[in-house]
Amino acid sequence: MSLRVAVAAPFIQHGTDRLQEHAVVVALSLDRDWFSPDQAKRLIDVATQEGLLDHEDGDLVAAFDPTDVRIPEEFVPDEDLLRERSAFERVLDGLVAEGVEKHEAVGAINGLQGELGVTIETAAVVYARRRGIDVSELVPVARSALIEER
Repeated sequence: MSLRVAVAAPFIQHGTDRLQEHAVVVALSLDRDWFSPDQAKRLIDVATQEGLLDHEDGDLVAAFDPTDVRIPEEFVPDEDLLRERSAFERVLDGLVAEGVEKHEAVGAINGLQGELGVTIETAAVVYARRRGIDVSELVPVARSALIEER
C-alpha cells in the first residue's frame, strides 16, 4: 500500500509533523511492528528521496500534512515500500491514493502513452495532471526520460 500512509503513521501517532529520527524508527518498528529498525531506517531514506520527508535541524519533518492521511485499520505496509520506485510507480501510487482504480489508471496511462508517443513516465504525469493530481515533483523526471528517449 501507500508509502505516504506508512510515513504518516508516526507523525499521526505523535500528533505532530516533526519528529526525531529515533522516534520514527521506534514508531514503525516497536510500536506498530511493521518493520525492523533497519527497515524503518530504509523507509526513511526512501521517503526522503521521494520528497515525503525533509531533514531540518536534526529532525525529520513531514513534507505533507499527515492529518490529511487516513490509515486503514487493517493497513500493514508491504516490504516493497523499502525499494526505490520509478516515476511511473510513484505517480500510480498517488493516483490510487486519490481513489483512482489501479487497473483503470494503468490502462489509461498505457493508452495515453501510445496516443502521444511518449515514455510511460511522461504519460503517467500527463494523466495525473489531467485528473487534477499534483505530481509536480515528478515533472523533471518525466522530462528527463523523454529527452533520453530521443
